[in-house]
Amino acid sequence: MITLKSDREIEKMAESGAVLAGVHKGLRKLIKPGLDTWEIEEFADKYITEHGATPSEKGFDGYKFGTCISINDEVAHGIPRKGLKLKKGDIVKVDMCVNKDGFESDSCWTYAVGEVDPKAQKLMDVTKEALYKGIDQAQVGNRIGDIGAAIQEYVEDENHMGDVRELIGHGIQPSIHEDPAVPAYGEKGRGLRLRPGMTITIEPMVTLGTWKIKDRYDEKDDWTYYVTQDGSLSAQYEHTLVITNDGPKILTSQDPEIDAKYLLKK
Repeated sequence: MITLKSDREIEKMAESGAVLAGVHKGLRKLIKPGLDTWEIEEFADKYITEHGATPSEKGFDGYKFGTCISINDEVAHGIPRKGLKLKKGDIVKVDMCVNKDGFESDSCWTYAVGEVDPKAQKLMDVTKEALYKGIDQAQVGNRIGDIGAAIQEYVEDENHMGDVRELIGHGIQPSIHEDPAVPAYGEKGRGLRLRPGMTITIEPMVTLGTWKIKDRYDEKDDWTYYVTQDGSLSAQYEHTLVITNDGPKILTSQDPEIDAKYLLKK
């Protein structure tokens, strides 16, 4: 079921999104070579709870942690692992959801660990730009396929990178996963028509090789996550946004200057 949010509900989701954005801004300073991935989990949990919110991934479908942490060829759903330290040149994806006063937000960001290879940096740049290509298509009257088509064309045709298919964006609120499905690929003019008040996530996952992914089972942690099929690097960026008559508005913005045209009017 797709619910159209009221102005009050959108405002409350933005408050949740501000907490989540605060975590990501803190991670910019925290992430460096030698950092244990468990320290990312601890930082996020502490920041979220100190700001009157809860990490809503914790307990969702039995998940034990507040963050997903995926490194290099790990595409998504990696877990924080005690003793796993980041190395110079790694790229790490940190994905999390926040619930504040019953209102959800969801965002993922990719971080360079120290200085990274130029190919890795380009991958990150392309993936972030792909996110905004998708957001620009999240207009009233457009269709879900317009979002995915814009991302896919930019990633595959312009930059010849892999555009992951199996994992996609989604609606959000009242839970962290709602209808509609929001793929980062597709055909223009196809799919559900976008309406004011819809709240969704857009989250392209891009690789330096094939778009195909596979499961990897970690015996130590008894956990299965996703990696690129060919071992190539993967990046992901994600925002929560609302469809409005004044264009798409990002609810998890970390950079008000960069996102000026995407911010709710106060």
